[in-house]
Amino acid sequence: MNPQGERWTAEQVLALAPDAASRKAGAKLAAPGPWSGAGTDGGTPGGGGAGAVWGECAGSGSKPYRTVVDLSGQGGPGFHCSCPSRKFPCKHALGLLLLWAEGEGAVPSSAAEPPDWAGQWLARRRQRAGRAAEPGAEAGPARSAAGAEAARRRAERRAQRIAAGAAELEQRLADLLRGGLASVEGAGYGQWDETAARMVDAQAPGLASRVRELASATGAGAGAAWASRLLEECALLHTLNQGYLRVERLPEPLAATVRSRVGITSDASALLASATPVRDHWLVLAQRDSDDGRLVTRRIWLHGRRTGRMAVVLSYGAAGRVPELSLPVGLALDADLVFHPSARPLRAVLGTRHAAPAPCPEPPPGGDTTAALHAYGEALRDDPWLEAWPVVLSAVVPVPGADGRGWQVADAEGESALPVDPRCDGDSTGLWRLAAISGGAPVRVFGECGHRGFTPLATWDPDVVAL
Repeated sequence: MNPQGERWTAEQVLALAPDAASRKAGAKLAAPGPWSGAGTDGGTPGGGGAGAVWGECAGSGSKPYRTVVDLSGQGGPGFHCSCPSRKFPCKHALGLLLLWAEGEGAVPSSAAEPPDWAGQWLARRRQRAGRAAEPGAEAGPARSAAGAEAARRRAERRAQRIAAGAAELEQRLADLLRGGLASVEGAGYGQWDETAARMVDAQAPGLASRVRELASATGAGAGAAWASRLLEECALLHTLNQGYLRVERLPEPLAATVRSRVGITSDASALLASATPVRDHWLVLAQRDSDDGRLVTRRIWLHGRRTGRMAVVLSYGAAGRVPELSLPVGLALDADLVFHPSARPLRAVLGTRHAAPAPCPEPPPGGDTTAALHAYGEALRDDPWLEAWPVVLSAVVPVPGADGRGWQVADAEGESALPVDPRCDGDSTGLWRLAAISGGAPVRVFGECGHRGFTPLATWDPDVVAL
């Protein structure tokens, strides 16, 4: 564990920024001029103790913005600022941390308590963290038993609703195939909206997502391709329905996979309390956000240096708000991960962090495109509904197609290549950056290999540049 009070580097702070504009704005505030009352009581992320940084930043208004960062949270740093920004962390939090990273001369350590406005927020945050870490600790045995029984009944009712939704969906698929696929050619989303909504009502968001894939296939246009894709989606959905309707007969790892695919997920706090953690130095490979208009989902890919395992950590934020958890891409965490139960575990929950993020001495090992396809095939054997699997390609050359579309990543040695997922063509900036980094020479690339192709997410050059 790093010594208590060790400060971050500027690179570690900037890795938390939600976008390039925030990094630039935060860097402008990394000077003593706009700050007053800045201080810290020491601490490192996940290192225990009361680690916090606070300060007041002069802005355009008459009152300064009050900013405080909690460094002691096991799930990552926490941020609070009185500014109206919806970015997380905001530029003031980034500027304060950059100032703190410069050392004692910029933000001195203090043995005194933080100011009231900072202390009150810190106390509330840590009280919530304490309750989450010890579920039911303040409740009596009778209350705990009653809560467990109520939770069991809720789970049973939800299972019954999902089973009813799966049975209804099976009938819908039977009607579709009986009438022939040609009857829905070009029909689009309209006739599937109600079915998807009924799956949401049945508390089966995974089934609703699969129904939307059917709608996407029917609206794909003329030709044989749409019919083939529609039939594939029908088969996958039928398999998932049947798996859930017979879930009690399945081996437990496969049963856990089926439950997660229909939308039943394990509670993170319960997992952390009950499952065996996997401690490793986890290299943060990439981080990406997606926004469906209702929820912002952040995916963070990790690779264990000792175990060689891949992991994905998810974090969520309300529409328009960046998820709280942010890990520094390119650095390694000495931390515990707890994996969700599955026939092919990948999704994980971040547990205790035993030290601050540190540079990784080397990128993870990789393979060629054939090895990537083999890895995806092995994972698909355990999870038939898997869209893609994370892989590292050790030496490939990005090859653009005609008009900048239809890219491939080709093995530097050999004649094999993987098509790039066509969905990447919609935003090809990252692909051209990858080509610029490569310059026609082999590069090591991390991404996801799936049935649609390969999605590049990060690359390495001598300066460890991330996409």
